[in-house]
Amino acid sequence: MKSQNLSNHARFVPLYHYFTAIGALLLLIGGIVNLVKVTDGNLYDASLLAFGSLLFVLTTFYARAFALKAQDRAIIAEEKFRHYILTGKVLSPQLKPRQIIGLRFASDEELAELTQKVISEDLSEKEIKKNIKNWKADNYRV
Repeated sequence: MKSQNLSNHARFVPLYHYFTAIGALLLLIGGIVNLVKVTDGNLYDASLLAFGSLLFVLTTFYARAFALKAQDRAIIAEEKFRHYILTGKVLSPQLKPRQIIGLRFASDEELAELTQKVISEDLSEKEIKKNIKNWKADNYRV
């Protein structure tokens, strides 16, 4: 597997990001167009198609959002535990969840120092990733 770094760490699943997401949007657009051009005889069918399409788009979006939220919670717990193991101290409550998630890529050797820098400079998740010298891969995120 290719070594993970700032430029290639984002997970991209072509079947989901292209086929499912774009297909769901096209289905919704088609359902709305069908509803707009409806005749009295098929209003019920057109309404069902448009409503079903909307439900499919929402399900597609929320399936991804809920999975990412659950993974974020797991990452935050893991990083709090890792910080405690490495430093013997609880992770600062000043850190925002996105900052903690950004710190997950820092190696064990640089985690404590980078955490202090994040707190003192209020770095964003993207800035944190740019400051990492020794990248720790996260190959399990979906």
